[in-house]
Amino acid sequence: MITYPLPSNQLWRGPKKGSEFFQHEGDIYETLRRLVDELDENGLDYALIGGLALVAHGYRRFTEDVDILMTPEALQIFRERLLGRGYLPAFSGATKTFRDTRTSVRIKVITTGDGKPKPVTFPVPTDARLQREGVWLITLDKLIELKLASGLSAPHRLKDLADVQELIARLKLPLELVENLDASVRDEYRRLWHNAQAIPPEE
Repeated sequence: MITYPLPSNQLWRGPKKGSEFFQHEGDIYETLRRLVDELDENGLDYALIGGLALVAHGYRRFTEDVDILMTPEALQIFRERLLGRGYLPAFSGATKTFRDTRTSVRIKVITTGDGKPKPVTFPVPTDARLQREGVWLITLDKLIELKLASGLSAPHRLKDLADVQELIARLKLPLELVENLDASVRDEYRRLWHNAQAIPPEE
């Protein structure tokens, strides 16, 4: 198993900077903290993914949404217990996208197991997560694997491949991390790793 350092204090510093960038005065931070507390209180397993997971792993990329990975069963309990209590569907008919009524920040839920056969799928949260600063977030190798699979599957998702290249460059990830990834995305990781070696270091 390839290991790599996880920067400390990235999660709670990053969202605040990001929210200031978008002039939201800490709304993302506030929503994340409250959501995590309420998921824990209700015994709902989750993993933080998306832009805030990138921040937590040391890649400062600002975002206006909170993305959470859950099982369909956990999502159903979330809807039964928390909708109307600080959270509402983000739009009419929404079943996986919600709005924090106190901050208006969007919460997007990605569920595991869509039933379609493919080499890389969203894992059960408890199978690929680690805890950092009181928050369960998806492991870096699984996040990279998912982004590679997403970027390779559709031209409009090329930003996912760019994210992986930036992660490699900024965190100085080893080429050997490829051993942790599904075989279907290994060649792309190798390609991006070699590309990243030409990126000048940040001053």
